[in-house]
Amino acid sequence: MNKTVEDLANRWLRRKPDGLSALESRVLQSAIDRTTVTRDTNKAVAFHETYGDRIADSIARVGGSWSFILAFLAFLVVWTAGNAWLLTRDAFDPYPFIFLNLVLSMLAAIQAPVIMMSQNRQTERDRIDAAHDYEVNLKAEIEIMALHEKLDELRHSEIIGMRDEILRMAEQIRRIDEKLSARPVTE
Repeated sequence: MNKTVEDLANRWLRRKPDGLSALESRVLQSAIDRTTVTRDTNKAVAFHETYGDRIADSIARVGGSWSFILAFLAFLVVWTAGNAWLLTRDAFDPYPFIFLNLVLSMLAAIQAPVIMMSQNRQTERDRIDAAHDYEVNLKAEIEIMALHEKLDELRHSEIIGMRDEILRMAEQIRRIDEKLSARPVTE
């Protein structure tokens, strides 16, 4: 049984082959070839990552963690306590902590774009994962439809076989009945 992408597109997707996306054509071809469509999307993404991408992801991972927030909170407490009460006269950044504001502004100016770059890459990864999930789900759906089709064919052939067997048995019963009716009745 030679199936083509065009046949499967018409039968299972109810679309003309020229209306299929490249992904859908690839899935239909994999159904014909009986090959898988799954792949490790993390490897594909990791292969295209640059050193800067990995650094940005690391900074975002650290900068968005509770350990960073708590450590930075401790740093702020030590800075303000040290400059407000402990060093009173020799404080290098007396109240209103202008140098601390400068440090915080510079940190935010660097950290925010790096985190946004990491989030943009994560969004792209999510898009790749969603496309792959769609591809796998479409393949599973097509395979399930193919199994239903095969089961329907099997059921149909069994019903035809049972009908033929019933007709054969009915013919045998008719012949037996004719033989019994043709015999003389002896009492």
